[in-house]
Amino acid sequence: MHLQVTLSVPTDPRTAGTMLADPDYVRAKVRAGGAEDLHVDVTPGDAGAFTVTTRRALPTDLIPPNIRAFVGSTLEVRQAEAWEGPQEDGSRRGTVAVEIAGAPVRLTGTVALAGGPGASTITYEGELKAHVPLFGATVEQAAAGAVRGALQAEESVARAWVEGTSQA
Repeated sequence: MHLQVTLSVPTDPRTAGTMLADPDYVRAKVRAGGAEDLHVDVTPGDAGAFTVTTRRALPTDLIPPNIRAFVGSTLEVRQAEAWEGPQEDGSRRGTVAVEIAGAPVRLTGTVALAGGPGASTITYEGELKAHVPLFGATVEQAAAGAVRGALQAEESVARAWVEGTSQA
């Protein structure tokens, strides 16, 4: 299943890039997505590149009851975003992978930060695959809904982060 989600952030791409590499921001966005337990790691790379790795436990209440029996009461979600260094205008690209431990579900794709003065977008795009006999499409739809929800929660956190840093 193809998935594309675009978030709007009320700041320029350079500031948005700084935000994306801030461990406090990453923790806040993971919590906003409903995580009960989490681990966050931000690793700087060469020329402004960085990798963000998160591991979180999510409740399964967003998953249809007939599928919950296969995954239990929580899902362990691992996510890795590998961001390249910024372009001259602050835009950047990267890759994203999301894996649900204990369930054969995986999202792989790209992430892009673009924009101009005062406004940016972060676009996640990829393929979500569930390798579950008979229930694959149902699991993919449920997982896509959970991923969309978590990313939409990220947009609110990004707006609050920008507001907080501009007032500091």
